[in-house]
Amino acid sequence: MRTRTGFAVLALVAALASAACTATGSTDDRTTLSLWSWRPEDVAAYEQILDTFHDAHPDIRVEVKAYKSTEYNTILSTGLTRAGGPDVMQLRAYGGLQPLIDAGDLVPLDDRVTGLANFEKSSLDGARGKKDGKVYGVPLEMSTFQIYYDKDVFAKHQIEPPATWEQMLAAARTLQGAGITPFATAGKDTWLLPLYADMFAATRYGGPAFEKKVLAGDVTFTDPAYVAALDVLNQLKSFFPKDMMALGETDVQTLFATGKAAMIPEGSFALAPLKTINPKLNLGVFNAPPPPGAVVTEPLQVGWVDASYGLNATSEHQEEALQLLQWMTTAEFGQQVADTLKQVSLVKGVQPADPLLADMVAAYRAAPTPYLMLVDFRYGTPLGSDLQAAGLQKMLLGQQTAAEVAADIQAGISQWFRP
Repeated sequence: MRTRTGFAVLALVAALASAACTATGSTDDRTTLSLWSWRPEDVAAYEQILDTFHDAHPDIRVEVKAYKSTEYNTILSTGLTRAGGPDVMQLRAYGGLQPLIDAGDLVPLDDRVTGLANFEKSSLDGARGKKDGKVYGVPLEMSTFQIYYDKDVFAKHQIEPPATWEQMLAAARTLQGAGITPFATAGKDTWLLPLYADMFAATRYGGPAFEKKVLAGDVTFTDPAYVAALDVLNQLKSFFPKDMMALGETDVQTLFATGKAAMIPEGSFALAPLKTINPKLNLGVFNAPPPPGAVVTEPLQVGWVDASYGLNATSEHQEEALQLLQWMTTAEFGQQVADTLKQVSLVKGVQPADPLLADMVAAYRAAPTPYLMLVDFRYGTPLGSDLQAAGLQKMLLGQQTAAEVAADIQAGISQWFRP
């Protein structure tokens, strides 16, 4: 009798527990998707955004895991080959995507995600396979790269956003004389160096016109205009932090956000982190005026498709993951990318509410130029961006000339690139 009574009690407890779970919305029956990103600084924003998805998809729960950007590629390639990897993951663009496609790690989305029609063809190119032309990612955002400036610091020193190169240098001298670092630049995170070069000097080598010529084989990276563009950073380095090569991106963001530097060359993706460091920052943006000898005589806005989200070919939750990716193509998600993540959504019709982001988008639409080494020269080894980053670091340290950097870039890219 005691045994029977014991079973009866256990049954009653189980029934009550089941009823309680039903009443409180148990998550036991929900499918959990793992979503990986290379931006730890965005996790809180993602969790807020994904609450909207969870409300509409109560049977699915998305858990965000973020890794340091500089370690992400290795972690992801390893994670895709073993248990515990992501279901959905943030993907690098253009050539950074190709190794995962070649390895069979990703699912083509062309016929599986109808919402891809909500993007312009050029927006999908960053997530498109070079060889098969298929789309493997839902575009997340476009990045632009420009100069942020502290309006309060400028006003204090009676400086206006410069319209000419000489005005920019005069402003830098004024700031330096007041004990303020003119440009907060990082040399430790070398991936930023090619972006600095394009941001300050794409006008010097010709921007989109040079891109067409080099892809066609009409010019090489040893072209005098390109060499002169590399040397522009040499001409500016006296206005950079003296310990630049010891500083990472977070270091210089803090330097700028705390008023120790007046300007910072940075991406649209830095807007939220800068505001997090100092919510009272009074920010403005401008594009670098063309330097002396520039081929293009008006400022250009550097931009590229920066990230997309793809589906792990070995995910055990393909159907649920596709529901998430489909939702990522909607204006609802795109608007939250713009307003919560403070990034430039590529979903058609989405406009950022933040006036600074809107300025960046408008500038890109008016006068775009690509982040050349990312968009066109990451499809082989060595990567163009790696070659340029290593060379620019040596140049700024006085170990190489601009001409030597250009020669090394050309020699490295020639190992795999054919016009």
